[in-house]
Amino acid sequence: MIPEEKFDYWKSHAERDLDAAEAMFETGRWFYVLFMCQQAMEKLVKGVYNLYVDDDVPRTHNIALLANRIEDNADISFDDDKYQLFQTLSKYYLADRYPDFLSKEGTLVEMMEARNILYKTKEVFTWLLTLKPSED
Repeated sequence: MIPEEKFDYWKSHAERDLDAAEAMFETGRWFYVLFMCQQAMEKLVKGVYNLYVDDDVPRTHNIALLANRIEDNADISFDDDKYQLFQTLSKYYLADRYPDFLSKEGTLVEMMEARNILYKTKEVFTWLLTLKPSED
């Protein structure tokens, strides 16, 4: 597969996860909104990584690390707000891996936090989509 096809592969999975985040919001499952936002953002950033770095995407869930490597290899800059979102989302990946943490953390997420992070995720997601070169 060429880099653009790999980007599209990651993008399609990321869009599904973002749709799931919205569905979780509609059903009031605040923690899962954040988990699915993390999954969506991680996958789309990995798609961008395929475009600008190489096709050997690191097996990491650290979105900020991936973004940093993209910056090192391309004329792309992630501002502090994006890095802050990546750091916030990364916290919610770990929770799914540790059920005890999940039971405690799930009660700490409130609707406003879920809504704000979903909104920010959608903003950055839209921006990331603009990084794919157009096919003119």
